[in-house]
Amino acid sequence: MATAPYGVRLLVGAAVTALEETRKLPQTILMYPMTVASNIAHIVMKVQQDLADLVIKGDSTLESIFPPKDEQPEWATFDEDVADDGDGPALDGERLTEGRFALYTVTDGVDTKPQGSTAAKTTSAPEIAEELDYESLTLAQLRARLQSLSVADLEALLAYEEASKARAPFQTLLANRITRASAK
Repeated sequence: MATAPYGVRLLVGAAVTALEETRKLPQTILMYPMTVASNIAHIVMKVQQDLADLVIKGDSTLESIFPPKDEQPEWATFDEDVADDGDGPALDGERLTEGRFALYTVTDGVDTKPQGSTAAKTTSAPEIAEELDYESLTLAQLRARLQSLSVADLEALLAYEEASKARAPFQTLLANRITRASAK
């Protein structure tokens, strides 16, 4: 068989390819959005990698031209810079419970008021406080138990908190819960 001219073979090949692609069109249309999204994500990640490489080269070049100074600002102090002279609180991994941001202070297993406040008044704990073991509850633990308490129990806990430790976060939590429970 004689071979057809180049142009005829090209046109027949293009026609067959168009026919094949037309048959695949329903599947291709379904896959096209994902393909486009994948290609865009690939391009974006490639650009980010190229930019990061340029920044790293720039950093190393600038570091070789202008060596970094190993200075520390006067106002910056770090734990390893401060000599332990025994004046400050012990930082042996124990949670600090003193000071302005303390929710409670633990002294020899007994909770007391945060530093700087007046001594705790002696009051007898209401029944609900003993039932919940209120003295040992953290703020998060108390928050988890509030849903099951009645308004009277909440008011008793608030009065007890005000009379004993007067911890602002606990008072606010209890007062807000009383407001919501009363509104129902």
